[in-house]
Amino acid sequence: MSAVAPVRAFVRARDHRRRTWSDHYITLVALALAAMLVTPVLVRAVEAVPGALAPERAGAGLALIALLLAGGLVLARAVGPVSVSAADAAWLVLSPLPRRGVLARTLLVLGAVCVAGGALVGLALLSALGTPDALTLRLPASVVLGVSWTLGGMSVAVLAQGAQSWDARLVGVIAVLVAVAVAAAAMSAGPGSGVLAAAASAPVAAWTAAACASAAAAAGLAGRAWSALARFPARAVLDASTRVGLAAGALAAMDPGTLTWIAEDAHWRTRRLRSRAWPVRLPGAAAVAWLDWRRLARRPGRLALVAAAAVLPVLAARAGGAGWAVLLVLAAGALAVAATSTAGARRDAGDPALARLLGAAPRALLAARAVLPAVLGGAWLTLALAGLDLAGAGGSLWPLGPLCAPALAAGALRLARRRPIEHTMPVMDTPLGPVPLGPLRWALEGADIAALGCLPALMAFAGGVTAPLLGAQAVWGAAVLAAYCAAARRG
Repeated sequence: MSAVAPVRAFVRARDHRRRTWSDHYITLVALALAAMLVTPVLVRAVEAVPGALAPERAGAGLALIALLLAGGLVLARAVGPVSVSAADAAWLVLSPLPRRGVLARTLLVLGAVCVAGGALVGLALLSALGTPDALTLRLPASVVLGVSWTLGGMSVAVLAQGAQSWDARLVGVIAVLVAVAVAAAAMSAGPGSGVLAAAASAPVAAWTAAACASAAAAAGLAGRAWSALARFPARAVLDASTRVGLAAGALAAMDPGTLTWIAEDAHWRTRRLRSRAWPVRLPGAAAVAWLDWRRLARRPGRLALVAAAAVLPVLAARAGGAGWAVLLVLAAGALAVAATSTAGARRDAGDPALARLLGAAPRALLAARAVLPAVLGGAWLTLALAGLDLAGAGGSLWPLGPLCAPALAAGALRLARRRPIEHTMPVMDTPLGPVPLGPLRWALEGADIAALGCLPALMAFAGGVTAPLLGAQAVWGAAVLAAYCAAARRG
């Protein structure tokens, strides 16, 4: 331990030599420029806060906030919030240096992110509930509430990364947030709207008391997380640093598709699977595609999450979103759900030799792999449209769900089989500035064929559902999927 002090002095000296006065000047200028750009947006958002409570908007807004917090905690649990750079992971984490000194910078960065995100959450909370009076007093209380929630949740995620007992508590917090989202969505109509009205019209003293209590609880959790850094397990830090490093490399190389491989491999690497006989004997390509169904059955949590996500379009509509915003949530959700079951097609495209060894014709195999994305995407879209119909946000849109399933499957397969970003493509000048065509083309692959296959459905959204449009969607969606499978290359 006698070498700890010299090592720390050496690291500190090297760090000071790297950062000159010009580095600090550039950082301050960047922060000032960011503040100049963000301040007008925040001012307009505060001015747009409603004064009267709208129960449907409030319930949907609270549900979206709870789901946003739950999603952030799920991401933090999957990635691991405490990580360091590759150099620090190689040299400092396993060195005799105090673990808290090595990880302190990461925790400070997480705290800054929580403060910024929590301020936005507090502003969204105030926008959902409204301000009947004293905006200048309710706004700070709401911001303190949002910061307390994000900081407390991140502290629990840090503790969960270092101890298994806290991981169970983190799962419980996520479950509570999901339950709060469901309750808030249910209270937006009926007798529950009185609870929302009471919360919105509560006196400023009650808001201040709730903010103080939340801040105290968050401070306690943050202190607990800070003290836990001294005995934080190195293996947890190294694993999280590896995941973050791979993700950062994928983003730096502008190849976000690599993130899918990282997440898929990380999930299955540590699991022991039992082998059992298949219930039926399937021929050729169907037998190979059956593995996608088995893979999905081994992840019931993903199925439950997919089913629960069908309420997002309804929440977007009740939160006051425009028609195009609700349509965007529908399209993005349906395509994302369909793409969750295309791991087999992605591996076929990435390793054509393995696909040839399977002994199935490429086009027949692609057609067999299209069944599961069609079922998932069509079922999710049907549930979402049925929810919009029940909420009164649409006419009778639910029959479009199963009819759009083939087009969604074609889009999901194209999404899974797309090649890495081609950075040699030219840059296009637009009124918003130069846009590189390589990333733009990569981002639109999959969405383009899905939108093409759902053209009759889009016309039905705009002008109403009619029998000719339903028939046209059934024929056109199946034709687009058949044409894509027939024209698809081997990989």
